[in-house]
Parts: sequence; C-alpha cells; structure tokens
Amino acid sequence: MSRFELNFDADAGDEAENAPQIAGEASDYPVLGAEGRRSPVVVLVIGMAGAGKTTMMHRINLHMEEQGKRGYYVNLDPAVSSVPFSANIDIRDTVNYKEVMKQYGLGPNGAILTCLNLFATRFDQVVSLLEKRADALDYIFIDTPGQIEAFTWSAGGKIIHELLATAFPTVILYITDTQRCSSPTTFMSNMLYACSILYKSQLPMVCTFNKTDVVPSEFAIEWMRDFEAYQLALDGDKREEYMGTLNRSLSLVLDEFYKSIKTVGVSAMTGNGIEAMFTKIDEAGVEFREVFLPDLQRRLAEQKTKAETKQARDLKRLEEDLRSNRGDKVVIDARQPELPNAGGDA
Repeated sequence: MSRFELNFDADAGDEAENAPQIAGEASDYPVLGAEGRRSPVVVLVIGMAGAGKTTMMHRINLHMEEQGKRGYYVNLDPAVSSVPFSANIDIRDTVNYKEVMKQYGLGPNGAILTCLNLFATRFDQVVSLLEKRADALDYIFIDTPGQIEAFTWSAGGKIIHELLATAFPTVILYITDTQRCSSPTTFMSNMLYACSILYKSQLPMVCTFNKTDVVPSEFAIEWMRDFEAYQLALDGDKREEYMGTLNRSLSLVLDEFYKSIKTVGVSAMTGNGIEAMFTKIDEAGVEFREVFLPDLQRRLAEQKTKAETKQARDLKRLEEDLRSNRGDKVVIDARQPELPNAGGDA
C-alpha cells in the first residue's frame, strides 16, 4: 500500500467488488438515490478559527445519538491533536501532518494545505465508501480545517466539495462566533467571507451563529433582515466612523445574499437551537435538489461539451500534422556541436 492510499475499514475490501461506481464514473450526472430512498445530506462544517466548529461537531454527534439519527463523520483537519466526536474517516490515518512538514519543508499552514491536497487525490475512495453506506445514513458531517482558507480556496477543497455534490445533496454549515459579531465591522467581515464561500462553492448555506449562551444572536439576525437596524448600530458606535460609509454600502450590496441563506442561533456548549439547526439543514437539502442540482447538471453538461470539443480539435490538428509531414520521422541529434577553434590549430 502506498503511503497515501486510503484504508478506512477492515470490511471495505470485502465490499469493493459490489461497490457502486463513484460519481461521474458511471454516468455524467449525479444520482441522488433511487426512487423512494432518501439520500443522506452531506454537511460541510466551515468556519473561522475559534468559531467553535469542533465543539459543534461534538454537540451534533451527541444530538444524533440522542435522537436516534444515523450519522457518519469525517475529519479533514490533519493538524488537530484530538477529535471529540466519533470520526468514521480521519485524514490523520492517511496523511502524517508532521511528516509532510518535514519532507516538504513547509510551515503549519502549508502542511495543512498539502495534506488536504494529497487526501483529495484519493477522495473518490471516500465517496465510494459513503455511497455504499448511504442507505443506512441520514446525515454525513465533514469537519474542515481550522484554517478556513486551506479548504475554501485550495484545489483539494474544490475537488472534495465537487465530488460530494455530484453524489449527495450537499450543504454548507457556516459557523460564526456571535460574540465577535457584536461589532458591526466584524459582523460585515464574517458576512463577506460567507458570501465568498457561497459563490465559490455554489452550494446552499446555513449560517449558524454559535455561542448564543454567551451573547444572544437576535441582533445579528436582525442586522441581516433589517437594513435600518444595521445603520442604527453603525451610528451608535463611534468606533465605526472610519469604516461606517463602506459598511453601509456593503450592507446594501449583501441584501440579496442575505435572502439566499438560512440563519439560526445555536449554542454548541448547551445544545440550545440544535433542533432548529437540523431543520434548516433539511430545508437546505431540499433547496439543493430543487435549485442547485439543475444548475450543477447544466455545468457538468457544459464541461463535458467543452472537453469533447477540445478532444475533437486536438485530434483534427494531429491528423493535419500527420498529413503535412507525410509520416516522416524527425530525428533530433541531442549532441552538442563542436565549437570552432578560435586560435587555429595547435
């Protein structure tokens, strides 16, 4: 087995022969389960460092067990020291974070990015494994690295979320620290990042305001729903004078963005609001099927058409080249020519 080959379960090899094809291998469009079978919803848990993603995963794990819901958990953070939830698939079992730092001479962030890219090269095996267990699952939760840009802006992160979206209804659970959003400027920074993730991934999003046990989230949700309420908050905070004009403009620009995402206040510590969060996730799963899936199918069809056009163009060019040189062989002498003797013969 190569160093980066995935080996998740002892019984995975026994099921390999009967495993279904991965997305895009058997057909050009995603198959979200046969008629009458509810496909599990894949939830990508994304958020800034310190927002409480890992604690949220732990709370989700507890809630799923209490409610008798069937879940599957994937950890994509190679640098985490411990995982406080039952990770069925762990990137740390496949890629050694410290060894990657040592072999490639990278720092912490570069090593996380490289580990994720290495793991993405074999992520089709993960999708195949998830498809084999799909009938017995309600949700699939995927915890992403604390360095948010390592997943959202990397080639590996793009491969991972696209593979998942072509196989299952996939949504983004964006975790926000409510306490830090109490500043209008910090709130706007979080919303801009959420907006960039939404339009880069092109997946439905549930914006979760975490840590409501410390600070209630009603003010943040009101700012998203009521432009004037956000303006009053800017006017009432003298520290926002420098950024006030820009924040006002951005609030107007993001008005359509606010309408396209679902919001909920949650406390990962106490569990308050978890049930409402699951309701929003289910709604986002339905939205994926009705809105995002047709667009995904259209983009896949366009990519296929472009690939076929390029292949036909390259083949035509090759045929023209063969006709022009009549199949003659071109022999290249790689030896360096002898330099002339500038000083004459000795």
